[in-house]
Amino acid sequence: MTAVTGARPDELWFTRCPVPTATGIAADLGLLGAEFAAEGITVRSLQDVSADVAADHHYTHALPGLFREGGNVPALWARSRGEATRLVGLTWIEERQAILVRADSTIAAPEQLPGLRLAIPRHEITIDFWRAMALHGFAGALSLAGAGLADARLVEVPAARGIGQWEAELAALGRGDVDAVYVKGALAVEAAARHGAVVAVDLDAATDPKARINNGTPRPITVHRDLLDQHPELVARFLAVLVEAADWAPGHPAEVARILGAETGAGAFGVAGAYRELGPDTLRIDLSATRLDLLARQERFLFEQGFLAGPVDVPAWADPEPLRRARELADARAVAAAGVPLHLRARGADRVGGAPTHPTHPDDRAPHAPSPESLRISTVEAPHE
Repeated sequence: MTAVTGARPDELWFTRCPVPTATGIAADLGLLGAEFAAEGITVRSLQDVSADVAADHHYTHALPGLFREGGNVPALWARSRGEATRLVGLTWIEERQAILVRADSTIAAPEQLPGLRLAIPRHEITIDFWRAMALHGFAGALSLAGAGLADARLVEVPAARGIGQWEAELAALGRGDVDAVYVKGALAVEAAARHGAVVAVDLDAATDPKARINNGTPRPITVHRDLLDQHPELVARFLAVLVEAADWAPGHPAEVARILGAETGAGAFGVAGAYRELGPDTLRIDLSATRLDLLARQERFLFEQGFLAGPVDVPAWADPEPLRRARELADARAVAAAGVPLHLRARGADRVGGAPTHPTHPDDRAPHAPSPESLRISTVEAPHE
């Protein structure tokens, strides 16, 4: 893996989680490799390396040439431990956050959650974002009733690797060990149907976005400070590709649905159930004061719950200049290439690969040989981060 020095690097890296991301769309369209191919810079996914190395970099962001678009829990965790990353973009994607109960339960409103047994998973992984998601998901649901986590009974549910996401919590719900489970995303829609669980609280319906703050809301794009300091033009160009992919998405709903299915590993039923409101701003990348405030609220929650090694000053972490330059570049390209489809504007490169494919449960993924530009999600990227 090439370190970032004053010389122009010969490779850049990206990683994203199996959720809707501009990075995933750009990779599917073959735009990332094409952007830098003429200069001999290879753009690679962490999937191209061994699983143990990839897992470390995906969570720690210790690889200087890496762009990461994924859950904010690992991103904030890495920054809190001193990793020299910069926040260069945020998205906010509603992806079916819900509190599930058994079909025979009478629980149907946030006001009924206080006093109940709530499933809090525990995973033996570097940073347990699953646990963080459940805690903040329940905190958000309880807040709708003017209550908090202290008003409920938190039941720890050990989750073994390889059994599939949400399976441990939903199995505990089926046995009657807990009264409610927090879930999110496309695979959660399918898991709920398999277990016969029903929605008691639809967090997506909450009018106050603060009730929906969690690992993916907002979702950060981060880059290592070394790359940004020494090669700001490369960062701006990489981000410009993501901006173009995000702007392309609203006009291509069928193609986006296909990409989301490939990215999440879910079928049409799960994608349709999880991503009901894919509007023109769904994947829009920004660093608005509103989104920064929402991320700062997430940071405070994570710090108070003991997930961070120290506090993170979110406004100071953010650098809006790369995104400003990226938007200028994307706008100029759009004018110059008016009427030319985005995937045909890739400079001198054919589209690589096709739709990514994933097994039903990401825990079951096995390493495989890398492609010239890996379009599949890394085997180590935990589901629904």
